[in-house]
Amino acid sequence: MSNTIQIAVRTLVEHVYSSGSIDSRFRSQSTMLDGTRIHQKIQHTYQESDQKEVYLRAEIPFKDLLFTIDGRCDGLLCRDGEVTIDEIKSTSQPLENLGQEGIPVHWAQAIMYAYIYAKDHQLQEIFVQLTYVQVESDEKRYLKKCFTFEELEVFVHEVVENYYPYAKLLHDHRKERNESSKQLVFPFESYRAGQRKLAGGVYKTISEEKSLFVKAPTGIGKTISTFFPAVKAMGEGYLNRIFYLTAKTITRTTAEEAVGRMRSCGLFMKSVTITAKDKVCFKDETKCQKDYCEFADGYYDRINEAILDIVSNESCMNREVIENYSRKHTICPFEFSIDLTYVADAVICDYNYIFDPRVSLKRLFEEQKKSTLLLVDEAHNLVDRGREMFSASLNKDLFLQLKKEFKAFNKVIYDSANKINSWFISMKKNNGEQNEFTLEQLDEELIVWLNQFIEGAETFLQKETSPNLLELYFKVNAFLKIVDLLDNHYIIYVEKNKNDVTLKLFCIDPSKLLQKMGKGYRSKVFFSATLSPLSYYQDILGGKEEDYVLSIPSPFKEEQTDIFIKPLSTRYRDRERTKEPIASMIYSLIQNRPGNYLVFFPSYQYLLAIYEQFITEFPGAKTILQGAGMSEEEREAFLEEFKPNQTETLIGFAVLGGVFSEGVDLKGDRLNGVVVIGVGLPQLCFERNLIKDHFNNKEKSGYDYAYVFPGMNKVLQAGGRLIRSEEDHGTIVLVDDRFLQRRYQDLLPQEWLNFTVI
Repeated sequence: MSNTIQIAVRTLVEHVYSSGSIDSRFRSQSTMLDGTRIHQKIQHTYQESDQKEVYLRAEIPFKDLLFTIDGRCDGLLCRDGEVTIDEIKSTSQPLENLGQEGIPVHWAQAIMYAYIYAKDHQLQEIFVQLTYVQVESDEKRYLKKCFTFEELEVFVHEVVENYYPYAKLLHDHRKERNESSKQLVFPFESYRAGQRKLAGGVYKTISEEKSLFVKAPTGIGKTISTFFPAVKAMGEGYLNRIFYLTAKTITRTTAEEAVGRMRSCGLFMKSVTITAKDKVCFKDETKCQKDYCEFADGYYDRINEAILDIVSNESCMNREVIENYSRKHTICPFEFSIDLTYVADAVICDYNYIFDPRVSLKRLFEEQKKSTLLLVDEAHNLVDRGREMFSASLNKDLFLQLKKEFKAFNKVIYDSANKINSWFISMKKNNGEQNEFTLEQLDEELIVWLNQFIEGAETFLQKETSPNLLELYFKVNAFLKIVDLLDNHYIIYVEKNKNDVTLKLFCIDPSKLLQKMGKGYRSKVFFSATLSPLSYYQDILGGKEEDYVLSIPSPFKEEQTDIFIKPLSTRYRDRERTKEPIASMIYSLIQNRPGNYLVFFPSYQYLLAIYEQFITEFPGAKTILQGAGMSEEEREAFLEEFKPNQTETLIGFAVLGGVFSEGVDLKGDRLNGVVVIGVGLPQLCFERNLIKDHFNNKEKSGYDYAYVFPGMNKVLQAGGRLIRSEEDHGTIVLVDDRFLQRRYQDLLPQEWLNFTVI
């Protein structure tokens, strides 16, 4: 039936009985593991006549909707002619904190199961039991009540009645959304060359529940070409939710604009944009504690009303809109945006909300994933971001600090911090002059001490506060989570730095974990202008042989771009020697072809060296410089300088792979040329060499995986800033003799190969 609302018992009661405050002061990280262990332990004591994990399902009509409610009760106890529903709850709190009656939401969950079972078996009465277990002491407390079927029916009716306004709102919206998506036409007058092919590829991928890797040129409109077919697939019932994942704020704005354009063509779609917690926090410090922050205090008492309000009145729930409603309802804007992801049709956010095992959206159930699409924009960025998300490190210094802080008043924390600090000291001494070295495996004793540290910290933090301890507690927890993932995709290494020592679990190949974190979703589409070579990205982003691959040729004419190669060495040893010729070449270029230029350098130091050379020799030229750690306002101001139809030439000096070499859209006359200094190779370093050796051992080209592919990706991204439409014209100059080598030329786009050597 089209008016059916499918919902889990737990989700339903947690919505209706939502109450309390956000408090991140301290929550034991091992709660879920403890919960599973305790459930199994209690279920182990059941008698032969009892059952555990019993699946229950009921259909409850209410007004114009039919609610299908299901779930598994922990225990069904059949003893002495009595039937009891047992709900097991573990808690790290002392049991006396639960009050005489227990927690209302726990009763609600158990009563729902009791109602379904009693209805199915025509029982006139049934017992409901809450079994509370304190995780550390194993102390148990049983609360048991008897209910008549009439009492259960009244209770369940009230729960459904409370949930109905929210369910009705979502149901009516989805109906409207699906109808409007069927009617939706492509929101531009015509498809650009390549757009129809891309849209068709995305639709086919969704309908066949596959994954797709796409190399599609800059400027064809990838965002709309992937979003539009996804919306059409929604109308056909293939999808219920779209995640648009990106690494940069600027591409988030492009995604919001694409959804906005489809709305203006008649689409009913609710979209939410998640902004990082520290950016949206209303307080001076990001401290989620009810006695410090009024937006955290009582958050769950007000969240349902806030969600109803915003969803009833808004379609585009971007940062500004979320902040307005957060102030209106006095709720945390970050947590609000997370809660809205479960009701939105489209979620625009960073990669980590899906792929990072430490922050992913845990409440997205497997059932919901099956109707969810992941659109992964600028997917080339996911390689290093994946490595970052799946790696973890610990420093000696932090343990030394805590050892001193806790020496006088907490033996457990002092002892474990002391042992860990001593382990680091032994690492420092035992490996002589080597500043970096790998370990075959992680010392078992160290893991024992880290776990002891966690236990001691948990006990302390439940009663007291210590900012240093809390910070290290979370760090060690994150580290131990990664310990569980260690396999042959990892390398463990130690790095000595003056007095400090770092231990790092380095995820050298993120493919397996990216695949694992993306499991269960209906389809995934990885796309970028620089997904080249496609085979490399498919391999390292966790693609499978059966995935679809699509390469869209550039729709722009070769004549739109003049390509020049200046074969000067930009290798580190030659930089001083070639500094003057590079500065002269830039000046000669702007003399012969006036306009707005961006010149990209492989490092900030190199940028400053050439910049100083340039302004010394040519003081009259107008230049602007990318600063280190620019604020959003400063970035905007930098780009504002690139005005169309300027009478004076402007040269922007920027860093390759930095904020201005990706996602920046300077259309028409705002940008007339791009100069790329060097082939973009990452600096030679221990980690990159580990990557090189790892892939060499797998009979792949390790040097390409570690250096050439990531480097040339930055070159292609920078060059891609130039031609953004059919009307754009401009000049690209590639400065490095290696651009004339086959290895590098094979990675250049087809339309760049008609170059002139200068």
